[in-house]
Amino acid sequence: MLPEALKQVIEALGNLPGVGPRSAERYAYYLFRANPGVANSIATSLNHLHSGVKSCPVTFALIDAAESVSPLYENPERDKTTILVVEEPLDIYAIEQTKGYKGTYHVLGGAISPIDGITADELHIKELVSRIEKDGAKEVIIATNPSVEGESTALLLQKILGEKFGDLKVTRLARGLPLGVDISYADQITISAALENRTKL
Repeated sequence: MLPEALKQVIEALGNLPGVGPRSAERYAYYLFRANPGVANSIATSLNHLHSGVKSCPVTFALIDAAESVSPLYENPERDKTTILVVEEPLDIYAIEQTKGYKGTYHVLGGAISPIDGITADELHIKELVSRIEKDGAKEVIIATNPSVEGESTALLLQKILGEKFGDLKVTRLARGLPLGVDISYADQITISAALENRTKL
């Protein structure tokens, strides 16, 4: 029988996405065996998580609690007339690592998913429309995930923005087969996107 304190840690870690029972046990046992400072450091950072992080009221990116608006949005070197739309805040950091995008961002807060009960009304689409008007946006880049939910969300955005803004350029990130992947292992959505976005040699 495991000690109660260890069981509680295993149960807590098991609530994390992608962490199964065996992984939770390994993580908990590692924390027990490691220097107590490791566990204390993790506990301290978790205690400050909700008080130290908040959502930007304009872009819905994650920002420090002391900030009023996302630094990426306030940065005068950023082009506010270009808005890249992503599903989740962490998608921003993946794109920022490329150092190739100089516009601003807008986080939808998910994707349309009837199975999970997520409808268009629960996403930050109205706020996106307001931003386009306020910032005089010229282009919106849709960067939703290449999933059924992401595709549905992208199509809805394309429809809404196309009807409301006649002169707005609505684009999507190029999609297709990644380098080093055999066609036989690619899913249907990826292959369809690769065919649709084929380029002239």
